[in-house]
Amino acid sequence: MTVLRVFNNNVVLARDASGDEVILTGRGLGFQAKAGSPVDPSKVIRVFVPSDGRDPDHLAQLLAGVPPEMIQLVSRTLPELDDAEQVSHSATLVIALADHLNFATHRAARGLTVEYPLRAEVSHLYPDELRQARALLSAVNQHLEQPLPDSEEVALALHLVNAGMASGDLTFTYRMTGVIHQLVSVIEAEYGLDLGHDSVSVGRFITHLRYLFVRVSQHQQLVSESSPISDAIRSTYPDATIVAERLAGIIELRLGDELTADEVSYLALHVARIAEGR
Repeated sequence: MTVLRVFNNNVVLARDASGDEVILTGRGLGFQAKAGSPVDPSKVIRVFVPSDGRDPDHLAQLLAGVPPEMIQLVSRTLPELDDAEQVSHSATLVIALADHLNFATHRAARGLTVEYPLRAEVSHLYPDELRQARALLSAVNQHLEQPLPDSEEVALALHLVNAGMASGDLTFTYRMTGVIHQLVSVIEAEYGLDLGHDSVSVGRFITHLRYLFVRVSQHQQLVSESSPISDAIRSTYPDATIVAERLAGIIELRLGDELTADEVSYLALHVARIAEGR
């Protein structure tokens, strides 16, 4: 591998044998290294491969501001979380979590505690990610002289949600969380229900919405013309279709894109399942 840019003594941007740009960490890896010089493989501790079009320079800059010990702690802990295998190898996630935890430790040292406003929504909409975040925070706290407060699990959970959606930053995740909460509230009000996250139908609905929002953001919605299956859903569940059209209106206002007929029909199917308790 060849050094492309040195960020500090422990972080360099390099080009690997395949010609891809990678971020390398290791104590003393960047010391006296210059652009164009070969990488000393004996000093490389971790190789980060940017994905989903992430800017390698930006990720490396973030990484350069985080102590290597925090990177190693997150890298070691994340793969051990239940059901987190699909995101545990994400360079972006490891860097984002380590950067957040590092900043949180500095806040804690100054006696500053942040209460995140989305705790209720995160607990309701993302119970799996919150459970993983709680386990991650517990594992990290075992290695800190001053443990971080429980409130940090909310932010960690949102990072895990964000990684699962392959979004560039938390802005999209915050917006998605608010919209999902609003949509669930509309269904509760329409049918007089008090929906819990342990409901299978609600869980399916939330998962469907998360991927719907990704399709909308990537302009890859289901076919624009109503399909036979779509027509059948609308015919079978006319009341749920009316509610789904209300939900579609909210999504269109919040995300700025009109939903296709098929997307609305599949929303109706999920609404019907929730209303029927299935």
